[in-house]
Amino acid sequence: MSVGVQARVSSDSTRLNVDTLNFKTKSVVKQKADLVQDTLKQKEFKPDPTKVLWMSAIVPGLGQILNRKYWKLPIVYGGFLGCAYAITWNSGKYEDYKTAYRDITQYQSDPVYKAEIDKDFSKASFIQIIPKGYTIDNYAIGGISGWTTKLQTRQDVFRRYRDLSIISTIGYYAITIVEAYVDAQLYDFDISPDLSLRFQPTLLNDHNGFPNTPGLQCSLSLK
Repeated sequence: MSVGVQARVSSDSTRLNVDTLNFKTKSVVKQKADLVQDTLKQKEFKPDPTKVLWMSAIVPGLGQILNRKYWKLPIVYGGFLGCAYAITWNSGKYEDYKTAYRDITQYQSDPVYKAEIDKDFSKASFIQIIPKGYTIDNYAIGGISGWTTKLQTRQDVFRRYRDLSIISTIGYYAITIVEAYVDAQLYDFDISPDLSLRFQPTLLNDHNGFPNTPGLQCSLSLK
C-alpha cells in the first residue's frame, strides 16, 4: 500500500515538473518573440510628415534631421550662409552709396557743409567711395553732377539687390520646408529601377473569323 502511494506521488511530481518546464519554456519563447517583434518595429522607421513640416518651419534643417537625411544638412545650411552673405554684402553697399549720395546732395545745397568739406575734401564719404587713384573728374563724366547721378543710381541698384537677396532667402527657406515634407511623405516609396521583362507563348485571337494563331507575348512589369 505504501509502495503504490509513493509511485503515484512520484508520477504526479514528474507531471508537475514537466508542466512547469513547458510553461517556463513557452514563457521564454514568448518573451523572445516579443523582443524580436519590438526590435523589428523599432527598425521600421517612418517619419511623421506633419511633424516634419512644423519642425522645418521652426528650425531650418530640423526636418531633414527628423527624416534622417543628415547628408542634406551641409546643403541646407550652406544655402542659408550664401543668402546671409548676399544680404549682408548688398546691404553694406547700399548703405555706403546712400550715405555718399546724401552727403554729396548736402554738399551741393548747404554752403556751411560745403565750406566744412572743402577744408578736407578727402574725408568726404562721396570721395572715399571712389576707387584709389581716381578723382571725381576722371571717374565720373560731368564732375560733381555726374557723380551725384551715379551715386543715386548705384544706391537704387544695391537696394534692389538687397531686397532680392531677402526674397531669395525666404524662397530658399520655403524650399527646405517643402523638400523635407515631401521627403517624409515619400520615405517608404519604392523608386528602385528594377524591371522584369518576360516572354511567353500565347494564342492570338483573330476577330475576322480565322482560327487562333500561336504567337509570343511580351510583358513588362514595374516593381
